Amino acid sequence: MSFEIRTRVKELESELIALRRDFHMYPELGMEEHRTAGIVEAYLNDLGLEVSRVCGTGVIGLLRGGQPGKTLMLRADMDALPIEEATGLEFKSKTPGVMHACGHDGHTSMMMIAAKILSEQKEVLKGDIKFVFQPNEENGCALEMVQEGVMQNPTVDAVIGTHLMTGLPIGTISADDGPVMAEANVFRLTLRGLGGHTAVPEDSVDPILTAASVIQQVQAIQTRELSPHKAVAIVFGSIHAGTVANIIPEKVELQGTLRCLFNSRDEPGENVLDRFERIVSHVCAAHRVSYELEWTFHDPAVVNDPMVSAVVRDAAADVIAGTEQKIVPYVTMIGEDFCRFSQEVPGTFYFVGVANKDKKTDFPHHHPSFDIDEDGLAIGVELHVTSALHYLNGQLQNKPS
Repeated sequence: MSFEIRTRVKELESELIALRRDFHMYPELGMEEHRTAGIVEAYLNDLGLEVSRVCGTGVIGLLRGGQPGKTLMLRADMDALPIEEATGLEFKSKTPGVMHACGHDGHTSMMMIAAKILSEQKEVLKGDIKFVFQPNEENGCALEMVQEGVMQNPTVDAVIGTHLMTGLPIGTISADDGPVMAEANVFRLTLRGLGGHTAVPEDSVDPILTAASVIQQVQAIQTRELSPHKAVAIVFGSIHAGTVANIIPEKVELQGTLRCLFNSRDEPGENVLDRFERIVSHVCAAHRVSYELEWTFHDPAVVNDPMVSAVVRDAAADVIAGTEQKIVPYVTMIGEDFCRFSQEVPGTFYFVGVANKDKKTDFPHHHPSFDIDEDGLAIGVELHVTSALHYLNGQLQNKPS
């Protein structure tokens, strides 16, 4: 069966690449994926799937198998980013200031081709497959999709998703157990002091000096308050204060992220977010500065289910058989709202490497020169299809991880 799938993927590879390049040329930001969703919707209708919409630009395609069984959800994201593309590709973005800098164009095209191949296998499927094309992953739309019932009608038993990664070389696949992507918390911190002239700083309360101390002191959380085995990253990405050189400003506004490779809200006692505010409050008190702290975004960690991961790894073993590809461990502090689905049912999020220095596809995600080695697209399709067949047809249902 694996040889037949590989052959079919090869037959459809030109269509796969054409779809990806088309999506790449016409990127759309979150909740604006009207063209993308329309193409996906028409494609799934042509395959004979039961197609519906969710969250406006989200698309669901339900493939009913020829035999009774469980329901597997496969998920791909569709949105692009507000970045001006600098790749120089022939098929570079035609939309100024918007580009696919995270691989979602590849995710969408891979799952469309997987849907085509699996629809050709529907008579042997023991159960159903729900293909979910998600809008606005970059801003966390998965929770809204869950609230709108994406896991129901029929009820989903397990979920599998993937991400093309330039942090992994082409020819590698990863599907580890446990935490594989970080909890992501975004904060906005406002410090308020007393403005004045820089010539007489004693008459002012300087929030810039306070900000410098806050930035340094909160790093002690990961180096002195938690075990080195518990990964935490606190990074300030935006600081705004003042207008000219000789005026101490009234306030400083800071924004950043606090990431954990575990779910901080489940921790007993003082959690990481509480520790962060404790340090902020004491530093501000020492500097006579008031503060306002707002957590503006939160997604839990992506924690892979061992049984579903075992299914994907066994499928991956079939996919790499007879090739030089490898299954490798991989964990990242990037966040992903796939966690909202895998909190509802057992799930696994696996990675496909697409980094190739010779093809200049080793730039990090969200970089203006981000690109993927398109050889990874076929690997992703084959693994989607093989994982679905393994899960639904029961070969690995009782296999330990």
